[in-house]
Amino acid sequence: MTTDTVTLRPVGRVVGGRSEILEDDWHDVRAVIRLDGDTFTASAVLGLEGFSHLEVVFLFDRIDPAKAPTDPRPPRGNPSAAPLGIFAHRGPYRPNRIGVSRCRLLAVDGLDLHVADLDALSCTPILDIKPYLIEFAPRHPVTQPTRATELMSSYY
Repeated sequence: MTTDTVTLRPVGRVVGGRSEILEDDWHDVRAVIRLDGDTFTASAVLGLEGFSHLEVVFLFDRIDPAKAPTDPRPPRGNPSAAPLGIFAHRGPYRPNRIGVSRCRLLAVDGLDLHVADLDALSCTPILDIKPYLIEFAPRHPVTQPTRATELMSSYY
């Protein structure tokens, strides 16, 4: 069975943290992921407190889908950088506007997940949350171009 569309419902929203788009310095930015109390009870996060990190899937909801370029473009708007294809970027201008972030889990308080280093803005819809497991880390050395390391040196 194939489908051309997918409908997702947010499981929660970001509360606090940053409210404006800034590309760098996300380290120690504190926020709360508030899960939808109409859909979930505290049992949905049972056992989550034992994890130090989360993987969070969210929607770049402030990006106009009509303005998300799919042609190669310089990373992070740097006009002197060589253009890269859409799937060589991690920024918010994505075909489906989906973001993925790893963040620290500081505390679980009912349906409020207190986090740090989540690079999503206040009020951002959260699509899914998973505990980060060491076993899901790459088993082989991770490589990336030097340009990526340089561009991201101030991100966290």
